[in-house]
Amino acid sequence: MTRRLLIRATGAAQPGQLAGLGRALAQSGARLLDINQSVTFGIVSLEALVGLDRDSDLEGALSAAGDRLGLDVQAIQVGAEDYHRWSVQASQPRLILTLLAPHLPAGILAEVGALTAEQGLTVELIHRLSGREPLDGGVPGEHDAIQGACVECWLRGDNVDLEALREKALALGAAHGVDIALQEDSIWRRHRRLVCFDMDSTLIQAEVIDELARRHGVFEEVAEVTERAMRGELDFQQSFRERMSKLRGLDESVLAEIAEALPLMDGLERLMSQLKRLGYRTAILSGGFTYFAHYLKDRLGFDEVHANELVIEDGKVTGEVREPIVDADRKAELLCQIAEREGLSMEQTIAVGDGANDLKMLAAAGLGIAFRAKPLVRQQARHSLSTLGLDAVLYLIGYRQGDLEER
Repeated sequence: MTRRLLIRATGAAQPGQLAGLGRALAQSGARLLDINQSVTFGIVSLEALVGLDRDSDLEGALSAAGDRLGLDVQAIQVGAEDYHRWSVQASQPRLILTLLAPHLPAGILAEVGALTAEQGLTVELIHRLSGREPLDGGVPGEHDAIQGACVECWLRGDNVDLEALREKALALGAAHGVDIALQEDSIWRRHRRLVCFDMDSTLIQAEVIDELARRHGVFEEVAEVTERAMRGELDFQQSFRERMSKLRGLDESVLAEIAEALPLMDGLERLMSQLKRLGYRTAILSGGFTYFAHYLKDRLGFDEVHANELVIEDGKVTGEVREPIVDADRKAELLCQIAEREGLSMEQTIAVGDGANDLKMLAAAGLGIAFRAKPLVRQQARHSLSTLGLDAVLYLIGYRQGDLEER
C-alpha cells in the first residue's frame, strides 16, 4: 500500500543540499509528488510530498542526510483524507492578491489574512516583487528601481464572491494607504501584449485643456466643466464641446510652449522603456488632443495615437475638433479594434486611465487599471493604483524587480 510523506527540511543554505536529499529519496524508492523550496536571509526551507510503494527506511536515510548537510529534516505521514483535501485544493481556481505602497505596514498582513479567511481562501504563497529596501531605510534612488514596495499573495479557494472581496479589499487598502489588487490567475497574466493609456492625468500630471484655458484667460470657466465631467456628472461630448468653445481665438504658438512644459507622470519613462524592451505594443487613447499625444509618442516611443484633432485656421484655435470625438465609447471601440488588428485576444490587453470616460475601456480590457482616479472610477474599476508611480503597472502584470533590471 502506498505511503505518502511530507518531507520538511530547514537550515543554513549551502550548495549540495538538494542533491543530498534527492539521493536519499531515490535510494529509498520514493516518488516525487510535489516540491517547494525557498531561501530567506540564508535559511533554506524545503518541502516535498513523496509516495512510497515499498517498505524502506526513508526516515532513517533522510535523518542521516540531514546530519551531513546541516539540515533539520522531518518526515510526516500524510493520510488519505489529507491527501485528498490537498488534491482538491490544488485544483481550485487561483487568485492573485497584490499589495502595493511606498512602505507596507505589518498590520496589513493580519487584516488581509482575516479578509481572505472570511472568503474561505487559503494563502498558498507570499513573495515580494519589489526590490529590497535600502539599508538606511530610505527609498531607492531615482534610477535604481520602481519606487515603493510590492508583495504578491497566491490564494486558493472555490465559490469566492470576487466582487464582494474586491469591495472589502478596496476599503481595507484605503484605510491603510495601500493598494490591494485582485486578479484571477490565468495563462494570460504574463502574456499581455497591448497596453492602451489615457493621456491627461494618466501619462501627464495635467489636464491639457485646462492649461490651454489658463493661457487664454478662461481657466476658471473651463476647469469647473472639466471637473464635473471627470466625476461623471456631465455627458462627455456635451461638456467637451462647451469647453472647446471657450478656447476660440487661442494662438497656435501656445500649443508648442505647453507641450514642452508638460510634467510627465512619475514612473512613466521607466514603464515605457520596460514595455518596449519586453515587446509590448503601446497606444494613447485620449479625449485630449493629438498635438500633445504625438509629442509624447515622439518623446517616449508609443506605437500609435488616437485623440481629438484641434481645428486651427490662420494660426488660431477655432474652438472645434474634427470628428469623430474620442469619448468613452470610442476609447473602448479603439481598444477592441487594435487588439483585433494585432491578432490579440482581449485577455491580452491592458488599459490604464483615471476618468469616468475611461471606464468602458477599462472594463473591455483583460486588465483594466484605474490610476490615481476619482473615487467613482476607483469604485467601479476592477483594479486601481493610487500609492505608487505608473511603473507599478509592471507588478500587476507579474514582473519582479529582478526581471526588469538591465542585463
